[in-house]
Amino acid sequence: MDITFDHVSYTYQAGTPFAGEGLQDISVTIHDGSYTAIIGHTGSGKSTLLQHLNALLKPTSGTVTIGDRQITSETSNKNLKPLRQQVGMVFQFAENQLFEQTVARDIAFGPKNFGVPEAKANALAEQMVTLVGLPASVLSQSPFDLSGGQMRRVAIAGVLAMQPSVLVLDEPTAGLDPAGRRDMMQLFAKLHREQHLTVVLVTHQMDDVADYADHVLVMDHGRLVKTGTPREIFADPVWLTANQLGLPKTTQMAMALQRRGFKFAELPLTTSALAAALLPQLPVKAGERDE
Repeated sequence: MDITFDHVSYTYQAGTPFAGEGLQDISVTIHDGSYTAIIGHTGSGKSTLLQHLNALLKPTSGTVTIGDRQITSETSNKNLKPLRQQVGMVFQFAENQLFEQTVARDIAFGPKNFGVPEAKANALAEQMVTLVGLPASVLSQSPFDLSGGQMRRVAIAGVLAMQPSVLVLDEPTAGLDPAGRRDMMQLFAKLHREQHLTVVLVTHQMDDVADYADHVLVMDHGRLVKTGTPREIFADPVWLTANQLGLPKTTQMAMALQRRGFKFAELPLTTSALAAALLPQLPVKAGERDE
């Protein structure tokens, strides 16, 4: 399911003295099956763009086409449920959305609210808790008795139980330690790979963009200023700095190594690419090459 923005602008509190531009003339397509990262400094319009992906916000002008459904400023809120079932949203600190007495009831709540019979909703809860890497034993527990990382997985399981086609992630690793962040990002990569979900990720972590995304949108003051692959986006460090963006840590390390005499045909973005480029340049002890 493609999502296409056609000259979309959005004004907060339009028609009032407090009006402010949230998006300005955005035209872009997020393709079915892609893993798209949206980056930009704070206040650049990332979250505003995100909320148009399932009509939580509707454009002031222009059109957002989600699958076969067109959303304009005139679109009624009536009958948007199927669309919001197709596009699952995971917000920052998603665990704050938990409210039920048990994990099973929390995960099953969304499907039941969309008319799924209770038995099927409970079966979905069992499937999804396993899918996000939690033991089945947590289903009978209160979500508030779990660790922060486990609570976030429960919240994600609740979104996945809706069986969306698109998974939208707004800073999903905020507040997690490095190990928790790595585990969470690997979970999303697995869902993208094995469940064939379209993934849209808003992040400040350039390493995650390099490691997982195949398409990048760069936002600045409500405008879409650049699109491309991670390789294309990270090819110009001067431009990135001017737009208050950084490079992946691996690329920064490679640039430091360049200044010490190491050579790279192109600057590596990931640790595996850096290791592959460095290996032929490292000194070898006598006899090692023959072993």
